[in-house]
Amino acid sequence: MIPDEVVERVREAADIVEVIGEHVRLRRVGTDFRGPCPFHHGTNPNFSVSSRKGIYHCYKCGVGGDVFTFMRAQLGLDFVESVKQLGERYGVAVQEVDTRGPRVRDEREPLWEVLGAATEFFRETLWNHVSAEPARNYLHERGISRETADAFDLGFAPRDGEALRQHLSGLGFTDERQIEVGLLVRRDDGDIYPRFRGRLMIPIADTGRHTVGFGGRIIGPGEPKYLNSPETRVFLKGRLLYNLDRAKQSLRKEDRVLVVEGYFDVLRLVAGGIDPVVAPMGTALAEAQAALLARYTKNAFLLYDSDEAGLKATFRSGLELLRHGVAVRVVSLPDGEDPDTFVARHGVELLERHIASAMDVFERQVQILERHGWFAELHRKRRAVDKLLPTIRATADPVTRELYLARLGELTGVDRAALQREVDASPDIRDRATNADSGSSQRSSDQRAGHAREVPDPPSSAGRPGKWGGRGTNRGRFGRGRGGRRWWQDAPEEFMDSSTPRPGNMPMRGAERSLVLAMLHREGLIATIAEQARPESFRDPLYAEIFALLVERGEAGDPAEMAEALSPEAVVELQSLLGAGGELTAPHVIVHDSLAKLRYFELSEQIDEVQQLLERAGGDRRVALEAERAQLTEERKALGVRGNWARTLGS
Repeated sequence: MIPDEVVERVREAADIVEVIGEHVRLRRVGTDFRGPCPFHHGTNPNFSVSSRKGIYHCYKCGVGGDVFTFMRAQLGLDFVESVKQLGERYGVAVQEVDTRGPRVRDEREPLWEVLGAATEFFRETLWNHVSAEPARNYLHERGISRETADAFDLGFAPRDGEALRQHLSGLGFTDERQIEVGLLVRRDDGDIYPRFRGRLMIPIADTGRHTVGFGGRIIGPGEPKYLNSPETRVFLKGRLLYNLDRAKQSLRKEDRVLVVEGYFDVLRLVAGGIDPVVAPMGTALAEAQAALLARYTKNAFLLYDSDEAGLKATFRSGLELLRHGVAVRVVSLPDGEDPDTFVARHGVELLERHIASAMDVFERQVQILERHGWFAELHRKRRAVDKLLPTIRATADPVTRELYLARLGELTGVDRAALQREVDASPDIRDRATNADSGSSQRSSDQRAGHAREVPDPPSSAGRPGKWGGRGTNRGRFGRGRGGRRWWQDAPEEFMDSSTPRPGNMPMRGAERSLVLAMLHREGLIATIAEQARPESFRDPLYAEIFALLVERGEAGDPAEMAEALSPEAVVELQSLLGAGGELTAPHVIVHDSLAKLRYFELSEQIDEVQQLLERAGGDRRVALEAERAQLTEERKALGVRGNWARTLGS
């Protein structure tokens, strides 16, 4: 027998429209889908499928049921096999249990329990403790009512680090379980301290409404402004969307999703009556997040901030959604506005008018290029084509792709067949990695000589050597456009990725690069390194992205498959790393030193945090913090990191 809770998890995860759509030609009619009945072999659209209710029904012959009923009737499976097949398809582990024995609990339940208890503690603290008054004032200043705060289970983590630990211990939750979910952190010396202190706590739930992690917003001075839970068995940041647990029904009902950047954007819009709104656990959508949204709706509106970083995140998210057949539109807000501030000043009604006039993501890119004069000169049209082709390649819907090709031909005067050849010319990552171009050896020697990783120069540097190294040598499609020029030279800044780190502002880059390089080229090192480093230990977002995927895929990871799960910028870096294996002359020494540097940097951050607390502390609290600082400093010193690298950290 399969436990009822597992059956419900499979039912929730399965997309009934997707499953039935493989056997019946469905089209949307209102909030439901219609098609010919597969059971009485009708030709009229009497067969209705409701994604919102999770059921189907034929108004002619009267058959109906849920996704399991359909699998049994259409494929001849029994109930257990139907649940197993759907569970495997949608990533839910399904095991039969002996009904004569005790009920088998979901292995994640102990983690859900402690996180749920922490949510209640934080919420109680927010409204009933004097220490949370600054947080209550902050919510009032942001225009967040008590009703909205309670609807989202907002809370407060007190500065007294022992309060939560003692409360949860009194409920029977051990330190080990609190550490496992990221509420407590254990240092190498065995000391334990709370991850969240003095922060407004925003619970993050999975689609089953279980709290799986938190986002903590600092109240008062301090960094980082936002601190999220670490990756755990239940908190997989790239697979979660804030508010999807509450919004999923409205996504189906309204057949649209509004994607915003931050927690408070979500709070403001929902409080104003706009329900189908979600936010990623970062700026741009990850592949798994886009796939998750595509299960609920095929219409996405991107409401990112109107600044440069927001535009870059808009286009990255747009590509991910296009790959999953979602129609993507961009909502443009006035300069200096984000959804939170816009609704606070102008109201939801005016925002809905902006949404109604949203522009297709491809047209938005075209608009930006036109404003910068890219279609006014012949030689710049060539580069405009190079900039727009990735969007066309990413578009899974064939009709939309044809429309994009036709629009690009209209803009440039280039024959459609020629544009189609360009679209089809994108080489496979395996070819790019193994069929190294003539620049690979030069690139490797440049890196050994200490050159930083190639990154985009500002537009004003067109035609000159890069600020942090010589001209690039990679002549593959990812590296350059026609005429030997890099694709980003003279590009509008909105098209450049603000998340791409700049050399000189990130001393960790060399260590992070070495670790990822070793994981790619030396068998057995992935598990070894993963035991001592986590994605959040990395400061370069590209290396963090590749590292996380290597840990997920393990030794059997395939470069071609990895490329499909990486952002375009990370694919470029992966290509470079795959051709640089010759740099690993002493891999174990390099790994040891690089891990030490990562730990050194983490300790330095902790010391800075303690120092900030010291500036406001007194009495016994100050004595304890001084002791903690001395202990961290001694541990950092024991790592033996010396020379220019350590001085770069300001130690």
